Amino acid sequence: MQDNIEIRNPATGAVAATLPSTTTVELENTLSLLKQGQHTWAKVPLKDRLACIIQFGQLILANKQELAEILTKETGKPITQSLNEINGAQNRIEYLRKHAERWLSEEVIVNDGATLEHILYEPLGVIANISAWNFPYNVGFNVFLYALVAGNAVLYKPSEFATLTGLQFAKYLYQAGVPDNVFHCVVGDGRIGQHILSLPLDGYFFTGSYKTGVHIAKTVAHKLVPVQLELGGKDPLYVTEDVKDIKQAAVSAAEGAFYNNGQSCCAVERIYVSEQIYDQFIEAFIEEVASYRVGDPFAEDTFIGPLTRAAQLDVLEEHVKDALKKGAILRLGGHALEGEGYYYAPTVFEHCNHNMALMREETFGPLIGIQKVFSDEEAITLMQDTTYGLTAAVFSSDQDRAMDILGKMDTGTVYWNCCDRVSPNVPWSGRRNSGLGSTLSAQGIRAFVQPKAYHLRPV
Repeated sequence: MQDNIEIRNPATGAVAATLPSTTTVELENTLSLLKQGQHTWAKVPLKDRLACIIQFGQLILANKQELAEILTKETGKPITQSLNEINGAQNRIEYLRKHAERWLSEEVIVNDGATLEHILYEPLGVIANISAWNFPYNVGFNVFLYALVAGNAVLYKPSEFATLTGLQFAKYLYQAGVPDNVFHCVVGDGRIGQHILSLPLDGYFFTGSYKTGVHIAKTVAHKLVPVQLELGGKDPLYVTEDVKDIKQAAVSAAEGAFYNNGQSCCAVERIYVSEQIYDQFIEAFIEEVASYRVGDPFAEDTFIGPLTRAAQLDVLEEHVKDALKKGAILRLGGHALEGEGYYYAPTVFEHCNHNMALMREETFGPLIGIQKVFSDEEAITLMQDTTYGLTAAVFSSDQDRAMDILGKMDTGTVYWNCCDRVSPNVPWSGRRNSGLGSTLSAQGIRAFVQPKAYHLRPV
């Protein structure tokens, strides 16, 4: 008997769609088709594979309003932010258009003498892309578009909270010319994900929680195939006393913490502020967050919609109770909103410390803790006090000072006077509990190929 999964609208809690889950037999048959299709796809000239991806991007843009509405319906992301994500994800395609040929073409290392030496880059084969719900365009494009351009076939499992969007990816890839035996979207929850781990795939690319990432790594370790894990973060931001504009720093920090309801691996999750400007910063920060419109995600002026997952409400409640018990001062929010849907009030705590869960554990919601610091050394120590290593940010007018602080961060990305930002031009990578491997940039292209060394002696 085939199971169904229910897609719920987070704004109401009502069932938005019911879909049949992919069965294990269907999954195994799909893998057989993908293995056949990949061999043919890899022989398609790179320029033709790339042309399919460029056409896919054009189709996505041509249908972006409908696609944004689908994304908002199943995740609760405000409609303007859904449109922002769809538009912004196109920069991955533009990067591939400009740079894929350079990083996938044969390299001639030694071109004279008795022995010639070349490097060819061959696709991995059929890879699993187990993706996330919070930014399905961004994190999905980071993997499956780059994999397809490199000549791989992709078994795509969207999060069960973004399944409708995943099915749209398949629809428009096929319309763009990608064969249906080269990309396939499966439907299901963690049980399907677990079965994917048992299949003889040639690589696993996962975006999600640290706990699940570790499980995946352990489960597939014996296969000795590439595994990349884009996991969580507890990303710090330090605001020094020499910022040129305290109010603007507060506005930027607030957006970094609350955009997409804080449901981002690189969202600002803890803020440290120099004691010299602490009071001014706090008041400006509170004023900004209090101005955010909370409500219907389909309203164009909504900034905070519902959480995507109802279960996260309990996590936020626990962090709030813990912070209050340990002496933090609640300045805003601190409670779920009454009525239908998975809404939580934007929440700000000040006078926090590292005895509190909200300064150490990932919240993944509209909650932020702010702590006063008295020196760069104290700020650095606190910023380093985490098991995660995704991003870290400094707001300061002194570049040398900021660079010195950022140089001490054991994170894959650092920001000076900005935060919560991803670019296709530079690698996106985590350290320690934030993951393994890199997407984006040249490294993100090369992640989906394996080098073969040629030693050639002409007769």
